[in-house]
Order: sequence, then C-alpha cells, then structure tokens
Amino acid sequence: MTDDDQVVLLDEDGRAIGTALKSSVHGTDTALHLAFSCHVVNRHGEVLVTRRALDKRTWPGVWTNSFCGHPRPAEPLLAAVRRRADYELGLTLSDIELALPLFRYRATDANGIVEHEVCPVYTARADEEPVLNPLEVVDAQWVEPGALAASIIATPWAFSPWLVLQAEQLHLFEQAAPQRRVS
Repeated sequence: MTDDDQVVLLDEDGRAIGTALKSSVHGTDTALHLAFSCHVVNRHGEVLVTRRALDKRTWPGVWTNSFCGHPRPAEPLLAAVRRRADYELGLTLSDIELALPLFRYRATDANGIVEHEVCPVYTARADEEPVLNPLEVVDAQWVEPGALAASIIATPWAFSPWLVLQAEQLHLFEQAAPQRRVS
C-alpha cells in the first residue's frame, strides 16, 4: 500500500462510511479507519517479530508484530492479510485465524502523528524464513512468546503501542509470569 492508496473510513460504531487517501488519514487528527495486524507463528511455536523500517512515518525502528496493513476498499480482510504477508515478508501463510476481532486503539507517535484504527488481529502460520521488504521492515526474528512478553514488560517503549496492547489481550504476558505452585 502506498500513500496514494485508499483506506476505509469508519464511524464510531465501526461501520464503513467512505474512503480516503492513506496519506490524508495519518496525521495529527487521524480519522478512525480499518486496519489489521497479524502474528505469524512457526512450527516451533515461535512468533515472528519485525522491526519497522527506519524511514516509516510512524514508529520508525520499533519492534512490532509480524506485519500490519490496511485493506483496500472492497478488499476482503483475509485477502489483505495474505497480500501484506507477501509484500512485507515474502511469506505464504496457512492456518489464518481471527484472534481479536474487535481490537481498536488510538496512539500518538513522538512526531505527533496519530494512529486511530479498528484493527482485527489475526494469527497465522509460516515455516519459511521471511524475505524482508526494506521499505517496510529492517529486521525480523523468531522468538518464544514468553521471551517476547518479558521484553515487552521490561521495555514497552521499544515496541509499537499496538503490539503492547495486543500482547496483553492475547495473554502473552501470562506466559512471562513465573509459574506458581499451589500446594
């Protein structure tokens, strides 16, 4: 998706109300719009985290979930998820599941740009190594979910705000908590 692509605008109830250029909706007064996030897991149970390209307009260089994106008008969300997996990471996904259908957030980057999205969260599987698109991703690593949760707890500022919120709702933090025995 380029800044010339269209995104789907939403009302406060999450209903589509129109479209706008992507470049016009990511500013200091960002309209609510439709997006998605995806967490990719491999056969070892590791999750793929990526580091956003350094020239991204928002949250450059921070670690985030495997990939995110915006569906084009009239594009089914699953088609958009597959398109972005291929574009950003060169991955072909299997076992795509909707994990957080109602995830929604608003966050402001240090440069004042606001993200304001209804952002269904998916999980998927891929076993090949990613091929990074340098326009989107500068680094990627497969990590144990518990280790990721511990890192997010220790240094939340190093991660995208949507990943921090999604990790909590996906219960990753529970994996980082010490196991307690009940006697």
